[in-house]
Amino acid sequence: MACSPFIFGKKVPCGNFEGNGMKVYTYKELKKASNNFNLANKINQGGVGSVYKGVLKDGRLAAIKVLSLEFRLNADKFLREISVISEIQHENLVELYGCCVEGGHRILVYGYLENSSLEHTLLGEGVSNIKFNWQARCRICIGVARGLEFLHDQEQPNNVHRDIRASNIVLDEDLKPKISDFGLANLIRQDVTRLISLCPMAPEDVFMGPLTRKSDVYRFGILLVEIVSGRSDRRILEQTWKLYNRRELVELVDTSLDWGWCLEEACKYLKISLLCTQSSPRLRPTMSSVLKMLIGEMDVDESKITRPGLVSDIP
Repeated sequence: MACSPFIFGKKVPCGNFEGNGMKVYTYKELKKASNNFNLANKINQGGVGSVYKGVLKDGRLAAIKVLSLEFRLNADKFLREISVISEIQHENLVELYGCCVEGGHRILVYGYLENSSLEHTLLGEGVSNIKFNWQARCRICIGVARGLEFLHDQEQPNNVHRDIRASNIVLDEDLKPKISDFGLANLIRQDVTRLISLCPMAPEDVFMGPLTRKSDVYRFGILLVEIVSGRSDRRILEQTWKLYNRRELVELVDTSLDWGWCLEEACKYLKISLLCTQSSPRLRPTMSSVLKMLIGEMDVDESKITRPGLVSDIP
């Protein structure tokens, strides 16, 4: 049944928004779905907001993201931006079911994925029951690259994720990776985006320059190292460069890997990460080229590898 909650003196219709299939939920619906936003259902907490597991009225499991104060902008603008985001669909992007803009609430409703994020499963300190063999890691790297390439190839000029990191890569039951939180950076100021992001920044980000697709490429490069090594460390990029110069990149490969991993392929992925994290954005490859290198359609040109851009180098 249609309903129209009041927002800042205006009515925003619930139901499908502008015919694109995106549903506008009432706060009451989402409160019920998450059992009153029960702490027992809380599955993540970050700079963007809190995420709760919920069951929607139609029986679908959902990840209900309650956005932080920085996102509480004008309801009309919020709906327009979210409507655009909901139309961006790809097998390696988390599906956006809809949103809630009732009162001061800004809530996004995504499809729920059973295997959580890479941060919790592969890089977390706790014990995970998921076995990340080399083949699974390769599929994850390639899947994330496909999703990011798709985002960058969209017509909208500002289609930059701005926060590529392990916590924003979630896995389905088959360990297929899906990128979450894409498009959210368009809803807040860039300076706030930088403040809430805890992942390593590209050097140009520090100077408050415009965030570009090459900033995403830089962060993807760091993610590559984390997936191959199985660990997250703020100095891992510096270590990668040192080991590359000593021709000892194998020292970075996760020691928990058993049989079936390829030394040549693992080192290739680490070399690609160095291409992605070069100091000058113009020297970094596009995500299209990165994907071709990962799947073997393009050679890795080591002559183009230069010392990575490290924030620690900036005076």
